Amino acid sequence: MIKVEAVIKPHTLEKVRLALSETGINGMTIYEVRGFGQQKGHSELYRGAEYTVDFLPKLKLEMVVEDELEDRVVDAIAQAAGSGKIGDGKIFTYPIGRARRIRTGELNEKAL
Repeated sequence: MIKVEAVIKPHTLEKVRLALSETGINGMTIYEVRGFGQQKGHSELYRGAEYTVDFLPKLKLEMVVEDELEDRVVDAIAQAAGSGKIGDGKIFTYPIGRARRIRTGELNEKAL
């Protein structure tokens, strides 16, 4: 099993969700997060004063998938969230040792 984490721009969520549905992913956890990388943030004017927004709003998606779906899921996210511009986001994958569905006690892939 593989945990996939993706940090994306908020406006790409629906497109990413649809792309993941097509790959067979029907569940994920979404967090509203803030951060910066190469994009660095930007300056804004508020009531005549300029200030810097260092942390930009992003969404963090997390899901655990079977090993054989890893490449398809990563590709689906990258294609759906990608615009070719700075700040599109990042995708990380991690091996998962064990999973358990609390309600039924099912383990590992059956728990997904």
